[in-house]
Amino acid sequence: MNQRFYSLDVFRGATVALMILVNNPGSWGHIFPPLEHASWHGVTPTDLVFPFFLFAVGNAMAFVMPKLDAAGEGAFWKKVIKRTLLIFGIGMFLNWFPFIKYNEAGNFVAKPFENLRIFGVLQRIAVSYFFASVIVHYFKVRGSFVVGMFILLGYWFLCVAANPSDPFSLNGWFGTNIDKAILGEKHMYRGEGIAFDPEGLMNSFAAIVQVILGYLVGNYILQKGKTHEMLNGLFVAGCVLVFAGFCWDMVFPLNKKIWTSSYTIYTTGLALLILSMMIYLLDFKNTKGIWSRFFDVFGKNALFIFAMSALIPRSLGLIRISNGFTDAGKPKYLSPLSWFYETLCKPIFPGDPRIGSLIYALCFISMMWFLAWVLDKKKIYIKV
Repeated sequence: MNQRFYSLDVFRGATVALMILVNNPGSWGHIFPPLEHASWHGVTPTDLVFPFFLFAVGNAMAFVMPKLDAAGEGAFWKKVIKRTLLIFGIGMFLNWFPFIKYNEAGNFVAKPFENLRIFGVLQRIAVSYFFASVIVHYFKVRGSFVVGMFILLGYWFLCVAANPSDPFSLNGWFGTNIDKAILGEKHMYRGEGIAFDPEGLMNSFAAIVQVILGYLVGNYILQKGKTHEMLNGLFVAGCVLVFAGFCWDMVFPLNKKIWTSSYTIYTTGLALLILSMMIYLLDFKNTKGIWSRFFDVFGKNALFIFAMSALIPRSLGLIRISNGFTDAGKPKYLSPLSWFYETLCKPIFPGDPRIGSLIYALCFISMMWFLAWVLDKKKIYIKV
């Protein structure tokens, strides 16, 4: 039964909106705790956003995979490889963009490729989409579930077997050395103070399963249709997975940065609970309103809007606005968006700069919403 579920569009749009919100504070030094990632083990509300988006990618696959399967092997591989390379390429483009930067003398110099980070959010989406699509295509529904559970258990085994004494710490996790050997330290993220990539190769295993589980849920929704049996099934499954994730956390900690198997199970369970509530409110009770329409437009051009949320600040970063001098007498500059934060947002609540930082993030997401709304109004949908 192929029925349209408005709640799936709103869920996808909400995850994109929240991804933009948490990625664009006014100041990275002034953020409210719920809008920060967990320092290592544990889960904050911000740590739910990315797995929810991968879950939504899997939901969307449930609508297109039957057509790809019916089109034959050639059409399947052409579509999946093309989309994977496109998303991965856009991610690398954004990592390198705008290709130039200011040096200490204030002149433009080229950003060296040898320091380009290879992986990132879009690259993680591309890799997870590719392998999940292949698994679903060849193993179908039941087989995909079995393969997904095998991957989660196998990843747990690899973590422990590679370093039994300290398998889940920043320095003890086995995947970093493999990422270094394949990617090279200069092409890895260094936000933890060392070469460690939270969207690298080795921590992609459980993320792939996140997409598979999203597909299985999407397929279940399509098969059951808008029935209370479907809704009850989603809610119960969500409760079971959240409980299972908590139990697994005792031996395999919830951790986004190495994307543990327990983290995949736990966040999928929460996604199911939230999605079931959205289906009940939007598709059963038809309680649509400003909030649902706000998120809906983000879902119409999800990946494009997310890419633009990175492209716009980096483009504007090339524009410099004078902002006085340093103690050493050197001129200081701000980008237009930094000027907006420092001049208009930050002074609103000088006693708590976190509020100004949040106001800036809300203004930025409003700007991105307007772009998404214009595209939707003109019926322009950019498929990636």
